Amino acid sequence: MTADASRVAAARRALAQLGVTVADLHATDDRAPCPVPTLADYLPAVRAAAGPGANRTYGSYWDRMLTVWGTRRLDEIAASDIEAMQHAVAATARLRRNSRHGRHAGEHVIAAARAIYTRAIADELLAPGTSPAHRVTKPRRLPSTRRALTPFELNQINTVTRATGNDVVLDALLLRLHTETACRRGGALALRLGGLDTDHCLIRLEEKGGTVRWQPVSPVLATSLAEHAACRGAVHPADPLLRYRDGRALTSRRYDHLWARLGRHLPWVAAQGITTHWLRHTTLTWVERHFGYGIARAYAGHTDKTGPPTTTYIKADLEAVATALAALTGHPHPLARP
Repeated sequence: MTADASRVAAARRALAQLGVTVADLHATDDRAPCPVPTLADYLPAVRAAAGPGANRTYGSYWDRMLTVWGTRRLDEIAASDIEAMQHAVAATARLRRNSRHGRHAGEHVIAAARAIYTRAIADELLAPGTSPAHRVTKPRRLPSTRRALTPFELNQINTVTRATGNDVVLDALLLRLHTETACRRGGALALRLGGLDTDHCLIRLEEKGGTVRWQPVSPVLATSLAEHAACRGAVHPADPLLRYRDGRALTSRRYDHLWARLGRHLPWVAAQGITTHWLRHTTLTWVERHFGYGIARAYAGHTDKTGPPTTTYIKADLEAVATALAALTGHPHPLARP
């Protein structure tokens, strides 16, 4: 069929007014839509973009999804598939003393799937609002069973720690560090020699979410940390501060062995699943009861981005935290208020 010359000319004039050429139209038509990848093809990109914490938390669930859905495209996985895996993982979760019948494992399945689809939408592989993982309801987080330890319980833990184990000095130092600072396990493992200020009795804590803060410690603990680092080979500012007797940097396995040993000697520790995080609860509860919510919040290193609006105005400075520490430990602190 021969095109009408007048119509072709009119079409060319219309395209010229729009700033579009016939070549542009052909180029647009030739661009095929980006194919949706399979889970096996896309998951490496998700792992590479995720941080160490996300890979540690979701890695096993991503492996399971890869086994079950690896050959399927992202848009071929339905919400019912994710929900079915959630129930299956919850039903087969390893039974622990602090287990919630697999509830947290099922929650992690949904969170791991959401991480995949959030990344796929950001990469424009899927349209916004098409994530099947976000159509599955996450189970409501149950209240924690952790609580503040009583003075008697804390004394028992310290006594057994100093009487057992193959490195009593290290274990006693760990317990004192966590009891004084209420720091998380990751914060202690990230301590560096350059983050110890013995003049002002401060340590530099780097914890989850990339938060960094200076936390007061008692002069006794500051001196003990400096002696520990010097005796075990920490020389440069970037060297890990906490170390085994052979000079190797401390790992999380030391905490696991410590609480397993305490559980063998103190059955209530094993029965309740006591861990290092219970020391954080203990210290922060004491600070809140004696110095108020604002100082406890600063002591814990919590940011002001979440919580009720009044938290914007409830703030405490380093001197207030040092004053609370001095009262907690019974030792004066150079930054504490009179």
